[in-house]
Amino acid sequence: MTFSTQVKEEISKTEADLVSALTELSAFIRFDATIKKDEITLVIENASIARRIYKFIKMCFNVKPKIIVRIQKRFRIKQIYILTLTDKISTILETLGIYKNNKKTDIEEYLLANDEEKTAFLRGLFLANGSISNPSTSGYHLEFNISTKKDALYIIKLLKNFNIVSRLLKRSHSYMVYVKSSEMISDLLKRFNAINSMFYFEDIRIYRDHKNMVNRLNNCEIANQEKTIATGLKQLEDIKYLQDNDLITLLDEKIKEVIEYRLKYPETSYQELADIISQETNHSISKSGINHYFRKIKKLAETHRNKIKE
Repeated sequence: MTFSTQVKEEISKTEADLVSALTELSAFIRFDATIKKDEITLVIENASIARRIYKFIKMCFNVKPKIIVRIQKRFRIKQIYILTLTDKISTILETLGIYKNNKKTDIEEYLLANDEEKTAFLRGLFLANGSISNPSTSGYHLEFNISTKKDALYIIKLLKNFNIVSRLLKRSHSYMVYVKSSEMISDLLKRFNAINSMFYFEDIRIYRDHKNMVNRLNNCEIANQEKTIATGLKQLEDIKYLQDNDLITLLDEKIKEVIEYRLKYPETSYQELADIISQETNHSISKSGINHYFRKIKKLAETHRNKIKE
């Protein structure tokens, strides 16, 4: 079972009052039905969704859709549920705000009075043609597939009402409205009452965020180690230059002591080197003191190199 199927299964088992059922049906039939003058046909692949739509139609209009179950053998064997309505077609379409005076209405003419109705409309759209990627196997992605640009822009506006930022992408014969923000996808799952799916999504999101944070910290640590090693090698190069040119004697005893310990511990950081010297010699020295002494070593080496060049 895909994550999209899991979410839709959970949504399909939630309860809805009459107004929410009508609103959800309005979106589902508008975006997923084949509508003719005397017939409405819905082809549904999910048994739970088919059961929900059947229940809502019966509850709202006291009509029992005709159901045909077919076996589809394309790629894999699965059942297809075909719901056909032939009674009260005009009444159903006008009540759902899809048609008026036998003409299809603009989507913006269907007034959604409050957040509950807007949520129900989006829920119906998601059940009709929405999908969501599994956060454990791919990136965060939730989308709606919509036929016209005008309808797609309306859905973007509807999502914005809940502070959910979505984007529009043109496909060959349709438009995709999609959400990439993990927090916003989680909020939408909560609005759809897909609580178990939301918890699963959040668990994966927290795990991935933690893993990414650990990776960033590891990368920082590796970068710091590489920087420390590079610094140590450069200092060893300066010390060797001073030794080869008999310049060590120009330095005081404290700097000579730092040189001795740098030669013993070439890959340590300034703080680690300061700690080692302090512990082994009982001569307290700080990280800044180590840095100060190595600047003197570097300056002496560079001064001598420049004199030779001249």
